[in-house]
Amino acid sequence: MKFQHTSPTWSGVLSTAGGLVFSGDAEGNLIAFDAASLKLLWHFQMGGAVYAAPMAFAVDGKEYVAIAAGSAIYTFGLP
Repeated sequence: MKFQHTSPTWSGVLSTAGGLVFSGDAEGNLIAFDAASLKLLWHFQMGGAVYAAPMAFAVDGKEYVAIAAGSAIYTFGLP
């Protein structure tokens, strides 16, 4: 399966056991894809180019994805 994205993706890539793939792009988006189909599921504009790799962690059984962009760290809860 081949995937193409219109903006350079300089950040690292995170894949989860739940079948999600996360990455950042040069336009400041955190993007989430379905790992099997590579369908774009979600994106969030963070206001600046993303060079950092996303990371996953859990607190009290709830899973989160965090990523640094500019001078901020953004954290998102997974469903």
